[in-house]
Amino acid sequence: MSTVQPAWPTGTECIAKYNFSATADQDLPFSKGDVLTIITVTKDPNWYKAKNKVGREGIIPANYVQKREGVKSGTKLSLMPWFHGKITREQAERLLYPPETGLFLVRESTNYPGDYTLCVSCDGKVEHYRIIYKASKLSIDEEAFFDNLMQLVEHYTLDADGLCTRLVKPKLMEGTVAAQDEFSRSGWALHRKDLKLLQIIGKGEFGDVMLGEYQGNKVAVKCIKNDATAQAFVAEALVMTQLRHKNLVQLLGVILEDNSSLYIVTEFMAKGSLVDYLRSRGRAVLGGECLLKFSLDVSEAMEYLEDNNFVHRDLAARNVLVSDDNIAKVSDFGLTKEASATLDTGKLPVKWTAPEALREKNFSTKSDVWSFGILLWEIYSFGRVPYPRIPLKDVVPRVEKGYKMESPDGCPHVVYEVMKQCWNLDPHTRPTFRKLREQLEHIKAKELYL
Repeated sequence: MSTVQPAWPTGTECIAKYNFSATADQDLPFSKGDVLTIITVTKDPNWYKAKNKVGREGIIPANYVQKREGVKSGTKLSLMPWFHGKITREQAERLLYPPETGLFLVRESTNYPGDYTLCVSCDGKVEHYRIIYKASKLSIDEEAFFDNLMQLVEHYTLDADGLCTRLVKPKLMEGTVAAQDEFSRSGWALHRKDLKLLQIIGKGEFGDVMLGEYQGNKVAVKCIKNDATAQAFVAEALVMTQLRHKNLVQLLGVILEDNSSLYIVTEFMAKGSLVDYLRSRGRAVLGGECLLKFSLDVSEAMEYLEDNNFVHRDLAARNVLVSDDNIAKVSDFGLTKEASATLDTGKLPVKWTAPEALREKNFSTKSDVWSFGILLWEIYSFGRVPYPRIPLKDVVPRVEKGYKMESPDGCPHVVYEVMKQCWNLDPHTRPTFRKLREQLEHIKAKELYL
């Protein structure tokens, strides 16, 4: 008896698990890894009408595709679920009991701070191998060297190479979920063999950003190489699985294979960052209608984040990208968290961050609104750095006394009034993003930007 596929709503994204060749004119052929969007369920619930990324429509078999889901925020994802941090030799031995040859974990070294220890169960006893950190590389035998713990573990999983046994089964730290498993389960894992890396197009917080090609389409690829940034990479990818909006840079998937290099694959934004776009074209090229459109694009993205209870925390023109068809999309979700989360303020961009967020780490949609006001100022000044001629150390004291930047040259008065509302010192008196979007739409409709 065949099982009937549960109906997925219109607009559901799914990823192909297998190749499908059309056998009838109305079929939509696809390859494994293709992303498809459900249009409707057919009379036979085992078949859907769907469209592919170039807009072609047709019928697809439901059991050939997997629904894409946002990874739940509370999920404690780890790229190194076998890493147990600061535990003693004795605690490690208790965790690796009962004995099982090849069962392993990694811990911080108690005798050699800064080094690690690989603990492996082998023929009824536990062996402890010191992992030496030297010249930015990790090694057990000073013959094979690795960039990170993930590479080291992968190496000894394939081959004992001098250890008492190869690594067979990780002892997972309680409460963690292996990131690879979770991204696969929720339909976001892509295959490295389908990705071609072409050239470096930028440097990101975690590593290089590259232009790539995935199944014939241009994509942007964040490449992450080391342990220190790997966990932050997972947090960013996790947030991106939950966000789908035309003015947010879309996640296409993640790759967590290939010798433990990690990749976040997103849509490619051909015209680069908004700040560079504004600076390189200037007022001779960009008219008021274009500037207002960018402002509206960003306000719509931020209204979506507001509605879904996410706080971006790093909104600025450098973190907005421009597509080939001149659509502005918010990107860089490295600091994006659910509204309740706290954040270390050490790395915050002072000129874009609301005073209460700098002072009390009090981040909210209203602190994003403050940043949006700064971003509007950037747009209408064609990419100038905010607070010109004011030394960085003086910005916060002056702002806290009520100082507001003057209107950029040529900026319509109505737009400058919107900026000033964003810069109210009391967060509660700042408008919502819905209100801001409505104000900008009113300015557009009445052509007040002219």
